[in-house]
Amino acid sequence: MSTSANGSGTGALSATRPTEVSRLDRVVIRFAGDSGDGMQLTGDRFTSEAAAFGNDLATLPNFPAEIRAPQGTIPGVSSFQVHFADYDILTPGDRPDVLVAMNPAALKANLADVPRGGTVILNTDEFSKRNLTKVGYAEDPLSDDTLAPFEVHRVAMSTLTQGALADTGLGKKDAERCKNMFALGLLSWMYHRPTEGTERFLREKFAKKPEIAEANILAFRAGWNYGETTESFATTFEVAPAKLEQGTYRQITGNTALAYGVIAAGQQSRLPILLGTYPITPASDVLHELSKHKNFGVTTFQAEDEIAGIGAALGAAYGGALGVTSTSGPGIALKSETIGLGVMMELPLLVIDVQRGGPSTGLPTKTEQADLLQAMFGRNSESPVPIIAPCSPADCFDAAIEATRIALTYRTPVLLLSDGAIANGSEPWLIPDVRTLPDLTVEFATEPNAPDGSGEHWPYVRDPETLAREWAVPGTPGLQHRIGGLEKAEGKGNISYDPDNHDKMVRLRQAKIDGVDVPDLTVDDPSGEARVLALGWGSSYGPIGAAARRVRKKGLPVAQAHLRHLNPLPANLGEVLARYDTVVVPEMNLGQLAMLLRAKYLVDIHSHTKIAGLPFKAEELEGVFTDIITSTKEVAR
Repeated sequence: MSTSANGSGTGALSATRPTEVSRLDRVVIRFAGDSGDGMQLTGDRFTSEAAAFGNDLATLPNFPAEIRAPQGTIPGVSSFQVHFADYDILTPGDRPDVLVAMNPAALKANLADVPRGGTVILNTDEFSKRNLTKVGYAEDPLSDDTLAPFEVHRVAMSTLTQGALADTGLGKKDAERCKNMFALGLLSWMYHRPTEGTERFLREKFAKKPEIAEANILAFRAGWNYGETTESFATTFEVAPAKLEQGTYRQITGNTALAYGVIAAGQQSRLPILLGTYPITPASDVLHELSKHKNFGVTTFQAEDEIAGIGAALGAAYGGALGVTSTSGPGIALKSETIGLGVMMELPLLVIDVQRGGPSTGLPTKTEQADLLQAMFGRNSESPVPIIAPCSPADCFDAAIEATRIALTYRTPVLLLSDGAIANGSEPWLIPDVRTLPDLTVEFATEPNAPDGSGEHWPYVRDPETLAREWAVPGTPGLQHRIGGLEKAEGKGNISYDPDNHDKMVRLRQAKIDGVDVPDLTVDDPSGEARVLALGWGSSYGPIGAAARRVRKKGLPVAQAHLRHLNPLPANLGEVLARYDTVVVPEMNLGQLAMLLRAKYLVDIHSHTKIAGLPFKAEELEGVFTDIITSTKEVAR
C-alpha cells in the first residue's frame, strides 16, 4: 500500500505522479535543526547513498558547542552540509542550494548562507509563536517577506510523520523523533537517491528495537511518497555519477581514515599498537574506531588524563611497540613534557592533534589551524619534532602512514596535525592495494654495539645516514641500557652534565630532524605564467584549490602548492617561493605558517587569515586571489 498525499500509509515507495527531471552537475544541501533532531544522522545517510550512487562528495558537519543547549535556540542548532557532484570536487560547498530547516532557530542561523533563488524546505509544525520568540523573530517569517527571495516549500513534517506512524502504537513524542527520516525520504525522492541502503542501515542500527527500526523506515517511506504525491514539488533533480579513478571506494571521515592509517602502519611495521589517550573533542573518534580492531594487534587504553595517556604510549614505544596518542590542542599542552621526553629518549611516537578553536577549552566543536607554532615550539628547550598535516579526510590514511614511517626511521616523536573540518568531514576514499603500501619493518638491536669492543650495548650509537639510534627492546640478553629525561653522553647514554656533550647532543637531535627525507614541493601552475602563488597547509587545500579553479576560469593565472611536511620543510621550498612575485598563504589562524616562512626564507608573505571556527569558503579566497593578481599586474605595468 502506498502512502497517500497527506503522508499517511505504511506501504512501500510509490511512483504515481510524473515530474519534470532537471539534470545538474552539482548540488549543496544543508540539513539543519535542533541538536536532538538527528541532523547529523540524516546528513550522513544522504551522504552514504550519494557515495553508493557514485557521486564525488564532501561534507561539513557543524555541531553545537554546548552539550545540552536549550531546545529551539540558535546555540543549539546542529547542521550537516553535503556537496555532491558528477565531477571531482574539493570542498563541502560555500552556500547551500537547498536548506532543510526543522525549526525557526535553524532557519535564522542558516538563511543568510542561502543564495537568492535557493530552495528552503521548512517544517512548519515548529513555527509556533513560542519558538519564534525564542530566536528573536518579531514576525512569523512564513507570513512576511523574509522568504520572498527563495523557493519555499512548507511541509508539516511532524504532523505527517505522526500520521504515517499512527498505527504503530508509538507515542506522539517517539513518533515525532522520526521526522528526520521523513525529511531524508523527501530529499531522497527529490534527488533520485537509492533507498535500500538506508532501510538496511535502520534495521541494523535498531536491531534490538525492531519496532523503532520499522517506525523510522515508515517515516522514511512517508517522506518519499509525500514528494511523489504532493503538488508542491513539480521538479526532481538528477546528479550523475562522477568519473573517478577506477577502483573500490568507500565514504570515510578523517578520524576513521587516521585510525585505518595507524592500523595499516602497524601491519606494515609488524609491530603491536598501543593507543594511550584521553577522550577529547574532536579527536575521540580515533579512539572509538581503533578500539574495534583488536584483531589487528591494537590495544586501546583510555587513561585517567592526557599525561597518563601519552606516558603509556611512550612506555609502549620503549617496550618495542608502535606508541600512539591522540588529542586536541589543550591535550597537546598537557602532553608537551612527555613529548620532550620522547625527543630526549629518541623513541618513535605518533602524536595526533585534531585541532580545534582555542585558547583553553575554546570552541570544542569548531575547527581551526592554530596549533602549528605549538607543534613547532611548544616544549621546553630545543626539542624538535617532525610535523605532518593531512589535507583532506581521505589523505589522513596516507598521512598516518607517512608520520609512522618518519617516527620509526628516525626514532622520534612525530606530530600529525589534523583539524575538526577534516576529522568530521567525509569524502570518497579509494581503498589502496595493500601491496602498494610501504614496508615499515623495523630492525631491533640484537647484539652489543659498543665501538670500543667492550661487549656492552650503547643506546646512542647512531646510523650514519639517518642519525637514528638503535632501538633495543628491554629484556634482550646483553643489551642492558639506561635512558631517561636527563641529558645523555653521546654513544654510551650515561647521564652527562658536560657542557660540550650537551651542545653536541642538542645539535645532533636537531640535525636528525633537519635530515628527515621529505619529498620536494610540487606546484600546480597549468599556464606556466602565474606570478602569484597560493600556498596552504592542512584543510585549506580544498578551498584554495576550488578558488584557484574559479580564478583560472576567469582567465587569471594563479599557481597553487600545498605543504604536507611542515617540519622539516621541503628542500626546494625556498626556490619555489623565489619564483613568484607574490605568495599568499591562507590560514585558519593569525598567520603562523606565514611567520615561519618569512623568518626562514626572508620572503614577504601575503597572509590571509580567518579564525571563525569554520573553514574557508572558495568564494572568499577567489576574491582574495583575484584582487592580488590584479594588483600585481598593475604594479608590473
